[in-house]
Amino acid sequence: MTTGDSRHIIVTAAVVEREGRFLVTRRLRGTHLEGYWEFPGGKCDAGETLDACLRRELVEELGTDARVGTEIHSVTHTYPERVVELHFFECELRGEPQPQLGQAMQWVARDALLELEFPPADAELIAMLVGRSG
Repeated sequence: MTTGDSRHIIVTAAVVEREGRFLVTRRLRGTHLEGYWEFPGGKCDAGETLDACLRRELVEELGTDARVGTEIHSVTHTYPERVVELHFFECELRGEPQPQLGQAMQWVARDALLELEFPPADAELIAMLVGRSG
């Protein structure tokens, strides 16, 4: 999936929950929004479906494939340097995640999501997740 505007990027993210905890990773130094916590995923390549993008990104970032489930939230957020169209999917990993890029990774309890700093585009999703009972 692509758009005609090079400042507009399409991103997928995996919401993986195990035993009431969510898998999050920390953005690397030198990347857009470095240091923020995020749900793993990344930018779609030209012509790539959302499902294929998310599965590719999970292999690249965490070394595991996943079953991509339902899209639970989407948002378009304008940052000063780009517009991000973000699609969040419930996912089930098919293996144990191992950070492949040197990024920090942790499993976070639902209520503890509020203690981490996420990108502004994730605010609605975090509110939804924290409001949901396990």
